[in-house]
Amino acid sequence: MSSKTGNKIIGKFGTAPVFFTSISTILGAILFLRFGYAVGNMGFWGAVGIILLGHCITIPTALAISEIATNTRVEGGGEYFIISRSFGLNIGSTIGIALYFAQTVSIAFYSIAFAESFSPFFEWFSTFAGFDLPRQVISLPALGFIAFIVLRKGSGSGMKALYIVCGILLAALLCFFAGDSLTADDSAVKARNFGFYNGSQFFVWFAICFPAFTGMTAGVGLSGDLKNPGKSIPLGTMCGTITGLVIYLLVVWKFSVSVSQDDLIGDQLVMSKIAFWGSFIIPVGLMASTFSSAMGSAMVAPRTLQALAVDRTFPLRRINLLLAKGKGAGREPYNASLVSFLIGAVFVLAGDINAVAQVISMFFLITYGTLCLISFLNHFGSPPSYRPRFRSKWYLSLGGFLLSVLVMFKIDAFYTITAYVLIVIIYLFIEHTHKDQKGLVSIFRGALFQLNRRIQVFIQKHQSKIDNEEWRPATVCISAHSFERDKALDMMEWISYRHGFGTYFHFIEAFYNKETSRQSRELLRRLIDSRKDRRSALYIDTMISPSYRSAIAQVIQTPSISGMENNMALFEFDKNRPEELQPVFDNIPLVKDGNFDVCVFAGSSSSVRYRNGIHVWITAADEHNANLMILLGYIIMTHPDWRKSFIKLFHICAEAEKEKTKSEIENRIAEDRLPITLTNIEIITLSNDMTFYEAAGEHSKHAGLVIIGFNDDTVKKHPEFFTSFDPLSDILFVNSSTTKHTADFRAQTGKT
Repeated sequence: MSSKTGNKIIGKFGTAPVFFTSISTILGAILFLRFGYAVGNMGFWGAVGIILLGHCITIPTALAISEIATNTRVEGGGEYFIISRSFGLNIGSTIGIALYFAQTVSIAFYSIAFAESFSPFFEWFSTFAGFDLPRQVISLPALGFIAFIVLRKGSGSGMKALYIVCGILLAALLCFFAGDSLTADDSAVKARNFGFYNGSQFFVWFAICFPAFTGMTAGVGLSGDLKNPGKSIPLGTMCGTITGLVIYLLVVWKFSVSVSQDDLIGDQLVMSKIAFWGSFIIPVGLMASTFSSAMGSAMVAPRTLQALAVDRTFPLRRINLLLAKGKGAGREPYNASLVSFLIGAVFVLAGDINAVAQVISMFFLITYGTLCLISFLNHFGSPPSYRPRFRSKWYLSLGGFLLSVLVMFKIDAFYTITAYVLIVIIYLFIEHTHKDQKGLVSIFRGALFQLNRRIQVFIQKHQSKIDNEEWRPATVCISAHSFERDKALDMMEWISYRHGFGTYFHFIEAFYNKETSRQSRELLRRLIDSRKDRRSALYIDTMISPSYRSAIAQVIQTPSISGMENNMALFEFDKNRPEELQPVFDNIPLVKDGNFDVCVFAGSSSSVRYRNGIHVWITAADEHNANLMILLGYIIMTHPDWRKSFIKLFHICAEAEKEKTKSEIENRIAEDRLPITLTNIEIITLSNDMTFYEAAGEHSKHAGLVIIGFNDDTVKKHPEFFTSFDPLSDILFVNSSTTKHTADFRAQTGKT
């Protein structure tokens, strides 16, 4: 069970249950009952093709799950929780319902397969009594026994039983691989088996065998019972997936070199004839694998249903309360388990293992395609909050999504269209019931922001003539020194490269007329050409105005090409020309009136030393600036110029506050997954004879970039602050209009 600390439920499981739940479901009924058939009907290479195609879908999905699970705080509900908190509750609930039925049908599927391990008994009874017993005389009691364990003892007892049957499963596999060939003529076997047959039936057999690979996500369903889901889910899921891939390839090879094609097709328990002690260990192994898979599904499906009810997915409040109710301190989903077992019993009575396998395949393919799509959209949208500790590749996620859809159509186009029509109907119903929740439009908002930005920049470079749900920088800068120095342009490119948006204006001090208009177009063309070779996402323009102040007033009112409002202004001056600061001081209040964040970039004449890192200095006066300073450091570091760099954080505090300050910083970095290692945090206590300027000069003299905070009083009362850091090279002074929250996740329920 789970324990409670305050209102927070803390799981008791580590990584091992995730792995064993996954691997026991992967090495389940299909392995023992259908892969011999697959090799016999499709040949060695046909069976290998089924395995590889299946893993071309499941591995990107496992990577996507691992990625998303390390980006968000994962709670109960497993895959459903990940989908709903990434896509929003409306679409998440829609996919969650399909996922729940797949998991519930899986309980029935493995219970039916469990009965097949008693085939010798059924054959004996048929000979003895003269009529066939229905398989349900075994499968229904088996389902009832699983229900008894889960309902009476909870997930803890279920996990203990899972460990036992996994041990039996391992013994069965070892005996199988240690077994002898059934034919003395190995060369004849190889000649027949090592081929590719019945290509037209490939996707029929794929649909039958695919549930074998879906077990890789079974452990994700334990998310609410894990101590550290962000660690256990990626590690357990990936280990289970790779282990299953290797074992299935070895099993296919063993079948191909040991059994004739006729024997593979003629006996679904042909493994028992190959394995050492096969007549005993293989039926027992089949019992263990199917029982453990059914047990794993029985622990996962009710938790998905409980999570759906907690999110008030269903239209009646009483139903939601009933299904969401948990039993005991760990909130075991007792009521949800009862419903799941009743649904499972209906499918057990149906009894056709091949038909049930194909139903499961369609449900899981929809879910896996959705998970891969989430990962791809997060990569493409590049929100600053998407900072998973584990990263997949966007093209793997996109490939997994497209392959899932393609395979569904190959299996059965009619059922694929029907499935998606049902999904749309369910979605429309949920959308109507929960109008205040996040819908399809907001799902693609981040991706559309990126697409809009890239199209605009592309059009500009080739001379062709929303609301934001989370903070990201939309920066404007205006400078008359674009051709004298380019560090301000570089800074704007760093900020806007991946997570932000940037518009740089070259200032022309003049009245607008035909001549100045022509001049501005010429200068703009020169600027664009000078930046063409750089991988820039910066939008460049010119601004003609009779004064610097009027130009700034125009710029801060100019809409961003991203479609969102500009929220940050960047001023720049040459450190060797301190007189350039006065116009900056004069206009900072104007920008602040517009509620803009303000950055003042002090550029030096020296080259940027990227590998020396970005140093962020925080003082007691930076209460509102600190998060923005750290976040800007992270955003800048995503640019390829800084790819081999790092962020180092310096915090100045009193000696008595040193330990407390360090603890607070470490917690902030851990919670927000900021790219700062603990070794790169340094707490500075100033001695009586050392100033802040001297400390910064001593520690950051060789830094590639230094980020320092300032407040409104600094500009009014201490303007010398901006020129007092002589030993430093390039400095970015930062003033935040409001405290920025760098948390990785906002609840997609209309709440922040």
